[in-house]
Amino acid sequence: MNLTLYGYQDHWIAVDCGMMIRQDLPEGPLQVPDIESLASLGISPQMLVITHGHEDHIGAVAWLWPKWRCPIIATPLAAGLLRAKFAERELETSSLQIIEVDEGFESGPFALRLLPLTHSIPESCSLLIVTPEYRVMHTGDWKLDPEPLIGEPTDPERYQALAPVDLVVGDSTNAPLAGHSRSEGEVARALEKTLAGCRGRVVVTCFASNLARILALGRAAARNGRRITLLGRSMERMVRVARGLGYLEDFPPLVPVKDLGYLPPEEVMVIATGSQGEPRAALSRLANSRHPDFELAAGDTVIFSSKAIPGNELAIGKLHNALTRLGVGIMEEKQFPDLHASGHPAQEELRTFYGWLKPLRLLPVHGEYRHQLAHTQVAQSLGIEAPLIPVNGDVIRLDAQGLSVEKRLTLHERIIEHDKVRPLDSMDRRARARLGRHGSVSLALPATLQEAGWVRIGRLMLDISGTSSLDEDSFAEWLDDTLAGLDASNERELKQQLDGRINRWLRNHLRHEPVLFLHIMAMNQE
Repeated sequence: MNLTLYGYQDHWIAVDCGMMIRQDLPEGPLQVPDIESLASLGISPQMLVITHGHEDHIGAVAWLWPKWRCPIIATPLAAGLLRAKFAERELETSSLQIIEVDEGFESGPFALRLLPLTHSIPESCSLLIVTPEYRVMHTGDWKLDPEPLIGEPTDPERYQALAPVDLVVGDSTNAPLAGHSRSEGEVARALEKTLAGCRGRVVVTCFASNLARILALGRAAARNGRRITLLGRSMERMVRVARGLGYLEDFPPLVPVKDLGYLPPEEVMVIATGSQGEPRAALSRLANSRHPDFELAAGDTVIFSSKAIPGNELAIGKLHNALTRLGVGIMEEKQFPDLHASGHPAQEELRTFYGWLKPLRLLPVHGEYRHQLAHTQVAQSLGIEAPLIPVNGDVIRLDAQGLSVEKRLTLHERIIEHDKVRPLDSMDRRARARLGRHGSVSLALPATLQEAGWVRIGRLMLDISGTSSLDEDSFAEWLDDTLAGLDASNERELKQQLDGRINRWLRNHLRHEPVLFLHIMAMNQE
């Protein structure tokens, strides 16, 4: 989850603070870094620096920053995304300090500079950390893209001027791969060609933060006579923030999703979230015919312009099965590799970059052990000292003797549940066991808040798995009566008030308690 802390003379800074989605747990909760042990070591960061706006680098900030209350340094795009997250949690944003790329700043004994380094999101940066004794390059996520679509290619002279650096803390994600990662420009041309050969409606799913990919899709759609709709709150937020900063200026106008039914299928393209099989994302709702405004049909095509994140294979497989049952064609990276480009460096990029920086030492981070080991081997082949493969919780010292592990903190899994950070304890294990024994009930509830209270809009969208039959008419009648008696003022409060009540109803009527997945779709009435 990419939270790294650097200390010098008892002054600490944090770099990035991300989250991950635990799809192996009921309802796929967010997991955030465990920072509880830091206080016992006297560690409290005096500054948080953000290298780029991906969720695995900023997703936990709004949850953990209230423990620190320190200044947050970010470029305009990352700051805009954080401001939206802070607003959702009703946090004040005065600690957010926007800095332009390549601008220097300080924190205690640290002199710092964010340097542009291409990745799959604009304004991605490495961080140069300078103390009186050492210079450290924290790369963040990166690649060397000669045609990034948004922004400029990485400037070699900027990094050559820094050589040699004492230590690189570097991205290992694609270190086992030979060669060079694919350019976003190459992917753009492949997507345009692929789209020209599709019939029926097309849905393309990709990471919401990959603005270059979204721009490429917009251009490809326009050139192929297709109108565009965005599906997914994170996608809509990302495009809104990016447009406000002057990105995506030539992106075509959007069509409201409710108007798609009036267009011929061959004129429709949807860009949707959910490439990793997330059950509550837009693509899963489409695959399971649970979207209130849009349905897929036989002859349509879903393009996965993304790569499966390790651990998500089962969820993605279920998504593919659901799409196949609808008669929808699937194009994904394994069969069509030109449709996606990684945002991380392969071996030739590592060699090129380290040729510029001439680092004395490497600390390989990001990825799994095998990625870090491959990264270590590349570095050693270049004469770079790489004595350690760190794990989460390692406290590592850099001194005249080199790198050494001082201690290893015991970290505990922490998830977001009921709007709070809490330990992942035996309750979750019991829930997983219950899922196997009693099945699940997934409910998507479209509702609107009127003067007299909450009212359901349209039909219930229920998905019942591994449990006995449920009387949907009886359940819908009870649910309507229950909604009318609730005093929730927003979507979050409504979910909190409904969760326990629905679980009790299911327990009483089914004589057991399935795992409930409840999704509220708050809708505005005209």
